[in-house]
Amino acid sequence: MRVIGLMSGTSYDAIDAAAAGLSLVGDSVVLEPLGMVSEAYDDEVRDALAAALPPTATTLAEVCRLDTRIGQAFAAAAVRANVELCDGRAELVASHGQTVYHWVEGGTVRGTLQLGQPAWIAEATGLPVVADFRPRDIAAGGQGAPLVSLVDLLWLRGRPGTPVALNLGGIANLTAPDGTAFDTGPACALIDAAARGFSGGRLAYDEEGALAARGTVQQPLLDRLLKEPYYALPAPRTTGKELFHLGYLRDALAGLGTLSAEDVVATLTLLTARTVADAVRSVAATEVIASGGGTRNPVLMDLLAAELPDIPLRTSDELGLPSTAKEAYAFAVLGFLTAHGLPGTVPTSTGARHPSVLGSVTPGRRGLRLPPAAERAPVRLVLG
Repeated sequence: MRVIGLMSGTSYDAIDAAAAGLSLVGDSVVLEPLGMVSEAYDDEVRDALAAALPPTATTLAEVCRLDTRIGQAFAAAAVRANVELCDGRAELVASHGQTVYHWVEGGTVRGTLQLGQPAWIAEATGLPVVADFRPRDIAAGGQGAPLVSLVDLLWLRGRPGTPVALNLGGIANLTAPDGTAFDTGPACALIDAAARGFSGGRLAYDEEGALAARGTVQQPLLDRLLKEPYYALPAPRTTGKELFHLGYLRDALAGLGTLSAEDVVATLTLLTARTVADAVRSVAATEVIASGGGTRNPVLMDLLAAELPDIPLRTSDELGLPSTAKEAYAFAVLGFLTAHGLPGTVPTSTGARHPSVLGSVTPGRRGLRLPPAAERAPVRLVLG
């Protein structure tokens, strides 16, 4: 089955569309990467999204507009991926959507909201669409994240030692072989917020770590940031830009005098490396396999390697899975599992009471024609 996985992370800079050939062979799900295309949000959508995200206030009218516009943007990315990567022969789309709010109270996730109306994707492609992956796990008592944990566990099974999968997006999350999985804290969220804030919106992120490379870490700011209570919470735990946003950074900077953009970004980059490294050590990892947009920041990767001098740090590219497309491929796998009636969660990873088949399905132009339910769940993922 050819499946297109759609993903836009908490950095909301672009929509990644990864196409995969997927099949069940014995006890394995076999993934053949077919490539990825990326579609940047246009300025109007990106600005409207940024203006609606917490801690700012918004309206239901704006939520409705964003749901439509994001859905249309996801649809365009899916159409392009089908034409360019699948020769028009894709059979299913799996859309993560755009997370706009993750409702957490006292360490318990109460709800989550991803925008990007899947009807637009189904209409544009003619294909069935699996979307809204996270709410089912939350309804079962889980955190709704990190949902890539199942894919990571299947993929890394059999590697020696204690390999840890690390995703460096807006938020960083990791998965250990025993199923322990959690958001470690910010990866690029605060770095991006600082880049945008100090540049008046001219910079969306710290490209190739240029700002951090010119800056000097400010220890008082780092010490203040490291006191964040989130880092002491037990796993499973999840977070997002509801906590780590520009207002949060401004509060942390209060009373510290005038700091340059370069110094602030250098400090935030070390904050990410330090908190990720602490999390990696907490699960006794012997190897880290990183993916996500943060892997393109050489300063962040160098700092992380320095924080973990005795633990090899690799990217998923070295194992055959493109690091910038890994999450999109992961959601293609989750959509494929849903189509076959198979669960997409691991209770030890999300804290749910039981595994769940994820998502809601929007029929395609020919109605809903799903494959026969699989007799057993796969225990490993193999790259074809």
